Amino acid sequence: MSRFLSPEALRCAPYTPGEQPRDQRYIKLNTNESPFPPSPRVLEALSRAEAEKLYLYSDPTCAALNEAVARRYGLGPENVISGNGSDEILAFAFRAFCGEGKGAAFADITYGFYEAQAALFGLEAKRVPLREDFSLNVEDYLDFPGTVVIANPNAPTGMTVSVSGIRRLLERDPERVVIVDEAYVDFGAESCVPLVREYENLLVTQTMSKSRSLAGGRIGFALGSRELIADLNRVKYSFNPYSVNRLSLLAGAAAMEDGEYFRSCCDAVQKTRAWTVKALEERGFAVLPSSANFVFAKSDRLPGGELYRKLKENGILVRWFDKDRIRDFVRITIGSREQMEALAEEIDRLLSVL
Repeated sequence: MSRFLSPEALRCAPYTPGEQPRDQRYIKLNTNESPFPPSPRVLEALSRAEAEKLYLYSDPTCAALNEAVARRYGLGPENVISGNGSDEILAFAFRAFCGEGKGAAFADITYGFYEAQAALFGLEAKRVPLREDFSLNVEDYLDFPGTVVIANPNAPTGMTVSVSGIRRLLERDPERVVIVDEAYVDFGAESCVPLVREYENLLVTQTMSKSRSLAGGRIGFALGSRELIADLNRVKYSFNPYSVNRLSLLAGAAAMEDGEYFRSCCDAVQKTRAWTVKALEERGFAVLPSSANFVFAKSDRLPGGELYRKLKENGILVRWFDKDRIRDFVRITIGSREQMEALAEEIDRLLSVL
C-alpha cells in the first residue's frame, strides 16, 4: 500500500471474492454461478442495434427494469430500486440506514460483504454467533437497536430462517430496518417479499446473478416501502446515478419476464442439489441442509483446506474459508449434473488413496 492511504481506508476489511481463473481448464464450483446460459429472451434483447446505443447514457431511473421487477412481485415501481449487483444495493442500505449511534448486526458466519461494508463506512458491527448447528435464531437479534442484516438462505451454510421469524424481528422494533438478503431464495426457500406490503421497515434484496444466469451482467435490486426506496435513491444519486449500463438494463428486464425459463433452471438446480447431497453423504460427508444453489459439506477423512487444494490440483474449484468453526467445510456450487458427477468421481479417487 502507498503512504497516501488514509487511516479510514486502512481500517477497511476487503471482501475476498472466489477465484476467477482466466482459462477454462477448471470445473468452476466456487462462485455460485448458474450452470445455464441466460434466457433466450436476454440474447434477443441484446441486439446490435442496442449495442450501437452505448454512446448514450443509460437510464438512471432504471425504469423499464424496475417495472419488470415490480410486475413480477405484484408491487409498484416505487417499491423497487435496481443497482450494479445486489452488493451495490447493500452498500446503499448500509450508508442509508446505519451511521453514528446506529450500527449493524449480522451473523458471525455469513456473507463477507457485510463485514466489508461496515468497515468501509466506519460502522459499529455486532457479529452474532450462529447456533452450534449453524442455524440462525432470531431471538439473538430481537433487542438489537440498529439495522439487522440477515442472508436468507445464509451463505455459506445454505440454511434458512422462517418468514415467521423475520416477521417477529419486524414487529419487535418498527423503528429499525431489517434487511433480508435473498440472493439464493429462488432455489427452494420462502421469500419475505410478500411482507413488504405490511412492514415499512423491511428491505429485501435480490440478485440476477444466480437464478437468472446474469452474474456477468451485474444486476441486483431491492424491494421495500416507497420511503425506504426513496432513501436508497438519495444515496444512489449521491454516488453514481448511472451505475447500471444500458445492456444490463435490457438483459435484466428480459430475464425477469421469462418466468418459464427461470423456473426450469431453478428446478434443475434443485434436482442436481438433491443428487449431490446424496452422493456426498454416501461418501461419508456431513452436509448442512441447503436451500441455495450450493452445499456446505465436510469430510472426516479430508480436512477442508486439503480437500480444496487437492480438488484444485485436479481441475475442480470449490470454496474454502480458513476461519474458525468452518475450517473443515468446503462450499460447493451446484453445477450441471455432469459437473457434479465429475466431482463425485474425483472425490472417490482422493478417498481411495488415503
